[in-house]
Amino acid sequence: MTIQIKICGLSTPETLETAIEAGATHVGLVHFPPSPRHIELDRAVELRRLAHGRARVVLLLANADIQTTAKAIDAIKPDAIQFHGSETPEWTDLVRTQLKLEVWKALGVRDRKTLAKSARFHGKVDRLLFDAPAKALPGGTGTSFDWSMLAGHDHRLPWALAGGLAPDNVVEAIAQTGAKMVDTSSGVESAPGVKDIARIRAFCKAVLAA
Repeated sequence: MTIQIKICGLSTPETLETAIEAGATHVGLVHFPPSPRHIELDRAVELRRLAHGRARVVLLLANADIQTTAKAIDAIKPDAIQFHGSETPEWTDLVRTQLKLEVWKALGVRDRKTLAKSARFHGKVDRLLFDAPAKALPGGTGTSFDWSMLAGHDHRLPWALAGGLAPDNVVEAIAQTGAKMVDTSSGVESAPGVKDIARIRAFCKAVLAA
């Protein structure tokens, strides 16, 4: 079984090309101004064009209003949209059904109650992404959560593992959780928002060998 890889927060053609060549199946583009990984729509459109037909493009938004959401989707035309804020199941379902778009929802896992509450998104999203709890930003914090909480969880939706994943711990994370998709951002950076080519390659190599 080949594990799917998402490299999130890409912002340059060079790092995007590296991610795809190294084996990433998904590339994430962040449109959220408070994030150090935020990119404007024109840059996102350029990167989406480069990735077309080579990797699936995931647009990340967090607590965006209707106008921002619609404008970003229309411009980028992503393969999927990842909501990484406090969006409700009603909102994700609306976007999914009205726009006929694949929708993901990120959830910060504090305890097993979080996992139980994830059931409210069943039928409302196409994939859940289990991440570390939000801090000043909803994601990309470089911290992980207790992976053992996922042991024995009844996954009724496709899901991905995120939160502090890096080249040196992703194999253990996969072994503990059985994740079929992993997502990294800060774990392949040399500084906040600055992707490191060597770390991208090392991360993908580790996952593909897991």
